[in-house]
Amino acid sequence: QLVESGGGSVQAGGSLRLVCEASGGHIPRTKCMGWFRQAPGKEREMVATIGTTTRYAGSVQDRFTISQDVLKNTYLQMNSLKPEDSGMYYCAATTILPGCSDRPVDYNYWGQGTQVTVS
Repeated sequence: QLVESGGGSVQAGGSLRLVCEASGGHIPRTKCMGWFRQAPGKEREMVATIGTTTRYAGSVQDRFTISQDVLKNTYLQMNSLKPEDSGMYYCAATTILPGCSDRPVDYNYWGQGTQVTVS
């Protein structure tokens, strides 16, 4: 139900804007939306979440911005990209928690991912 887009290949210092749409419309009882990423050989990690507030991983603070529009599409604006930002980026939603979490296991809806490569 979640579909990501906007990934691609950019040079270090560049920008990308990721988009997450709910293909069947907004998921009822969603308490939090998040962006996660996973690099080869590494665990999936939280990048940013948005519920009643926003939260960012320390490594992306002040470079990435998570936002939503009135339709609850979720965006991730990524500026000043670094090679270590490379990976598969996933959009996720949770309806099982009262708020946001940093743990991927707490999210019960996931998109298929969009690849980000920074060189």
